[in-house]
Amino acid sequence: DKRNNMSKINLETLEAALDEIKKMSTEKKRNFLETVELQISLKNYDPTKDKRFSGSIALPTCPRKSFSICLIGNEKHMQEAKEIGIDCLSVDDAKKIKKNKKLGKKTGKFIDFFPSCD
Repeated sequence: DKRNNMSKINLETLEAALDEIKKMSTEKKRNFLETVELQISLKNYDPTKDKRFSGSIALPTCPRKSFSICLIGNEKHMQEAKEIGIDCLSVDDAKKIKKNKKLGKKTGKFIDFFPSCD
């Protein structure tokens, strides 16, 4: 099996740790989406020179079912956003939200991502 030779981590230890994480996540119900991060270090690898690791992987489940976007831009960009059905804010409105913490928190609960335009 190639997987055993590719890492310094014992495969059985890794699988046992993942099973423990899954077990603990079902024991106590949390009121938020729990996630696990995995960080991998590649020694002696320069991604600008070596393109061995390129491509994309489709995840078996979607990490977030709904993703809301609110564009911050000028009148032209706001009109384009409205035409395709994206929520939008003017730069002045965004500045008002930035100054008012209560309004900022309220807006942040419903919007996940704020791209901006020049």
